Amino acid sequence: MREETGHRVSSPEPSGAASKRKHHSEVRPQSRSQSKKQKLGFGAQTQTLKRHSYPKPPASNRFASIAASSRSRNKRSRRNSFNSDCYRKWTFASHDFSEFKDKVVVVSYNILGVENASNHPDLYSRVPWKFLKWDRRKELICKEIKSYNASILCFQEVDRFDDLDDRLRNDGFRGIYKARTGEANDGCAIFWTDKRFSLLHQENIEFRSYGLRDNVAQLCVLKVNRNQTESESCKEGSKTTPTKSRSLLVGNIHVLFNPNRGDIKLGQVRLFLERAYKLSQEWGGIPVIIAGDLNSIPQSALYQFLASSELDIRLHERRKISGQLDHSIRCEDLRYRNENVASTWMSISRPLTYTWSDEEIKLAAGSGGVADLRHQLNLHSAYLRVPGSCRTRDNYGEPLATSYHSKFMGTVDYIWHTEELVPVRVLETLPIDVLRRSMGLPSERWGSDHLALVCELAFADDGNRT
Repeated sequence: MREETGHRVSSPEPSGAASKRKHHSEVRPQSRSQSKKQKLGFGAQTQTLKRHSYPKPPASNRFASIAASSRSRNKRSRRNSFNSDCYRKWTFASHDFSEFKDKVVVVSYNILGVENASNHPDLYSRVPWKFLKWDRRKELICKEIKSYNASILCFQEVDRFDDLDDRLRNDGFRGIYKARTGEANDGCAIFWTDKRFSLLHQENIEFRSYGLRDNVAQLCVLKVNRNQTESESCKEGSKTTPTKSRSLLVGNIHVLFNPNRGDIKLGQVRLFLERAYKLSQEWGGIPVIIAGDLNSIPQSALYQFLASSELDIRLHERRKISGQLDHSIRCEDLRYRNENVASTWMSISRPLTYTWSDEEIKLAAGSGGVADLRHQLNLHSAYLRVPGSCRTRDNYGEPLATSYHSKFMGTVDYIWHTEELVPVRVLETLPIDVLRRSMGLPSERWGSDHLALVCELAFADDGNRT
């Protein structure tokens, strides 16, 4: 999340597994020894533990042995409980999408730039140095991605694109990259599976051209390769025959970090959504997926803008547009805090108005004298539409935390989609208590200071085809 002094969080070293549907299925990071015995991917895995018999202790020593055994069992129980909590679980939508054939697994992931990690040691003071090394983190990230069986990847803070490209090509991905302007060396990257999609169009936004700092965004149009999805349908014995080709627009953005510049944050998001809508219409009104690190919390005015398609900036203080300044890592009850902060924008009317300069209004709205921002995409948050656990979700359904380092714990990463798509399942983040016990990200299991957001989306009209 950070850019200038930022946010950071992590990701696991899963060897993913999605079991047959109960309400949750677990994605478990696997150890080196396990990886030799298990393949990454989806499928139930079972381990059989054999009981060993031990000689009976002498009578004089028997009680001490029982007490020690009891303490050992309690320790193992606590350790097993903690390890179980470290696994991320799939949560399914209430609707049955088993007959929908064109499904896409999307990942949004701030992977922590190598230079950002080295330039901000204060954010990782409790993280062992070996967990920050890029070679190790790269392996964890790539193994994690493979375990999700993902179709589309949207990465932020990428400053080793060639490394990722070489690794992901071996797994069937192709990718495009856009570096930030200015002195920073990181940027955004979009990858897609070559067998599943064909790239029809790509374009980048350099916000510097609009006076909106050095951040960048990517937009690309991907076409579903019909022969691939049809062959998958045949393997499953489906009688359904797709009748038209599918395309979708994928947008990837990393918004400015600076909490004080809400005008620039809004300007970047506004411009990004305007271009995404226009491009989707140019390609026949195709569905849109928006992913990225917005450097804004779910209770913020910027989030409200995406969710409701409009925002009167006069009702918000410029420095509080992202909600970052009100978001303290020291609060004991993150969930309670989210509920209170959320009430500030859930109100229908606000008694206060704030003064913005003409230049600030122009940066935020695109022209002077216009204080009402609007966009034309009808966006839905993927996580918001799939019920989740109170241990990992806030009062409205967004993850409690997607990023964690010594100065921040909270949610800044999102996957949004238009109404032509519906979420089938999402991968839950880690519970707050588990994150706190980890002492910060990256960690032994996770290769970034952000957690990857992962969702599976289906085309809404897929169920109507015969």
